[in-house]
Amino acid sequence: QVHLVESGGGSVQAGGSLRLSCAASGNTGFWYCMTWFRQGPGREREGVALIARDGKTMYAESVKGRFTISQEYNKNTVHLQMNTLKPEDTAMYYCAAGDYGGCLSGLRKTDAYTYWGQGTQVTVST
Repeated sequence: QVHLVESGGGSVQAGGSLRLSCAASGNTGFWYCMTWFRQGPGREREGVALIARDGKTMYAESVKGRFTISQEYNKNTVHLQMNTLKPEDTAMYYCAAGDYGGCLSGLRKTDAYTYWGQGTQVTVST
């Protein structure tokens, strides 16, 4: 079992910044990558950013250049620095942990990820 806890969400004005964190505990040797997904009102859950244990990263086109994913390997913590936030970034943000096979799906398949956190809300106002 891997337990994931997100933090750092909140409300900001457009153009502002937030830093999300995801702390993993339990069988932390399980995960090969950790990925941030988000689900906005009336929208499907979508992948935002992924980081693998070897440091490789992947971003959705909509956040490239604005969001940065990083990891504190020894602390099993992943961060998502979100800059120049837009109202369309408003969503519940979830982190997910996947094994090697699950991570091959990248940002595409939510069902490829085994463990999920409870989510943290990000609201961006105009």
